[in-house]
Amino acid sequence: MSALKRFFVDTIKDVTVLEGEEFEHAKNVLRIGVGAEVILLDNSGKEYTAVVSQVEKKQMLLSVVREEVGHREAKTDVCLLFGYLKNADKNEFIVQKAVELGVNKIGVFSSEFSSAYMNANKLERLNKVAKEAAKQCLRATAPTIEYYDTLQGALASANGYDNKIFACEFASESEISLDKIKGSTAIVVGSEGGFSREEAENAKTLGYQHVTLGKRILRAETAAVSLTAVVMFSLGEWQ
Repeated sequence: MSALKRFFVDTIKDVTVLEGEEFEHAKNVLRIGVGAEVILLDNSGKEYTAVVSQVEKKQMLLSVVREEVGHREAKTDVCLLFGYLKNADKNEFIVQKAVELGVNKIGVFSSEFSSAYMNANKLERLNKVAKEAAKQCLRATAPTIEYYDTLQGALASANGYDNKIFACEFASESEISLDKIKGSTAIVVGSEGGFSREEAENAKTLGYQHVTLGKRILRAETAAVSLTAVVMFSLGEWQ
């Protein structure tokens, strides 16, 4: 039996309204009608089982019948901060995989060697990708994608994390052992141009520890996803 279809809504009530893009997808793509059972999500970490009671021209009414706490969220708080890339598909790929891996905070930033530019439409698209990925992997929450127009702002957003990991392509050795980390973890990966030495040193003054990702230079999207996967494994999220 396939999993119930999942939809994000702003507010959960005994009778909840599904509208906008989620409604259009439910009605016109999935052909969901009266009597169908679905899961509603409000990003609180809870899952609400609901039954479609009425389908109108621009909205759908659903009666909530059961409330449960989602059990697929990561036990440990993990944040991924990555440099915005020129190729939109690659940014979406990173967001999609980070959500699937269990990251609960994602930030995108511009830095010294960045050559791509963010706008409201691109940010909206990344947030849509995050929601779709969360539904696909049965998470109860979808991280909100934040944009920082400077690396400094992105780095400061992770104050308070137990581990601060900074992927540095010119580091000769790692300053932190990834297989021994415990507690909340922030991961920073650069864009296609990487980081300047000044940026790398500035990160160290903010408590970040450099890590090397091996002998080979990885593409930015490979580095972001693979480092995130290693961190989640080390934190016990694959057990």
